[in-house]
Amino acid sequence: MAQRDERQRELEREQTGKPQAERRAGQQTARELLAFLEGSPTAFHAAAQMAERLERHGFRRLSERERWQLRPGEGYYVVRNDSALIAFQLPQGPWTGFRVVASHSDSPMFKIKENPEMEAEGCIKLNVERYGGMLCAPWMDRPLSVAGRVALRRDGGWETRLICLDRDLLLIPSLAIHMNRQANEGISFNVQKDLLPLLGSTAAKGAFQKLVAEAAGAEPEEILGHDLFLYNRQKGCIWGAEEEFVSCGRLDDLQCAFASLQGFLAGEKKRWAAVHCVLDNEEVGSGSRQGAASTFLQDVLRRISDSLGGDYQDYLCRVADSFLISADNAHAAHPNYGEKADPVNRPRINGGIVIKFSANQKYCTDGCTAGAVKEWCREAGVPFQVFTNRSDMAGGSTLGNISLSQVAAATADIGLPQLAMHSPYETAGVRDTEYLIRMLQVYFS
Repeated sequence: MAQRDERQRELEREQTGKPQAERRAGQQTARELLAFLEGSPTAFHAAAQMAERLERHGFRRLSERERWQLRPGEGYYVVRNDSALIAFQLPQGPWTGFRVVASHSDSPMFKIKENPEMEAEGCIKLNVERYGGMLCAPWMDRPLSVAGRVALRRDGGWETRLICLDRDLLLIPSLAIHMNRQANEGISFNVQKDLLPLLGSTAAKGAFQKLVAEAAGAEPEEILGHDLFLYNRQKGCIWGAEEEFVSCGRLDDLQCAFASLQGFLAGEKKRWAAVHCVLDNEEVGSGSRQGAASTFLQDVLRRISDSLGGDYQDYLCRVADSFLISADNAHAAHPNYGEKADPVNRPRINGGIVIKFSANQKYCTDGCTAGAVKEWCREAGVPFQVFTNRSDMAGGSTLGNISLSQVAAATADIGLPQLAMHSPYETAGVRDTEYLIRMLQVYFS
């Protein structure tokens, strides 16, 4: 009897300690995630950070302009448009297919137009347009700045450089309640009128081009073009009564991209060609040469297959024996808007990996691919949950079904639960990133 009581107390201690250990591990991973997000104000910076990490792990960069000579057991990566990246590692022995995780590098934000300075009421403001389906109101009344890519004239040609103006530079002021008494009853934003950020007083005329050139280490007249965006300057944080939440900009979808890279590097990669794929422009439909609708993923997989002694039929056989995980964040049930969630399938923050279903194939998960994901979660010892839209509400889409138009592999759509999706300051759970890393480590092994 005494032995049974002691064993029961031991089991209780284990169960009490497990959530605490998971929380500590999750918080450490969340801090690493925040460091990655801090260094990724745009898709260009996210791809550059991942490339740097891959280089440190011995991966070699390839050029699409050159023939590839690949060796079993080696790791490689390729970048397109400075904003999309595919890394892969080949097994030492025989292999029959690919294990792919696809996420995306872009987030909804404001893109700065050409010749952006505009003068109004003694101030200089910048002309911007929306990129993606964003929540507009949270962009107002907070410090913003500029980051992205510039093209510079150089002797005999041109080059690109990434810049980030690491200072509180811009702000979009809202209209006072006295001038819009209906402001708290709902407002429709006109980007061209309501959401142009202030740069300075009229004394700042011409300053924008100079600031960009200075950040690029160039002269203003050397700038040929730019792909520049506004980004939220508010630092990410871990918060909550038990520090269970993490908030930052760009969680959708850099949280999944970060976890994909971590799981990819940690996996043993013995039986399949492992592929970490991060595509751009998902937020605007993926219809670019670096998006999911492009041939980027197909091109890389085909070149891998060809370089290892296969013809087109061999490539098709390998794709047929492959699996693709489309990893893009999912909606958690909102505590203030519970009626917006499905009556049964209601993901919760820190509740684990979300498996996403849609009868209209906006998500590609079916019973078989969901079963595979559940088994990988069980093997990794991490929880999973299910997302479906309410039957009377249209949902969003992701890159999984678009990628399938180019690479017809068995696919599951998954994500991590979050609140305030497409806000410049989103919220997720500290444990969930760690859960996804552990599951993908199993997947890549």
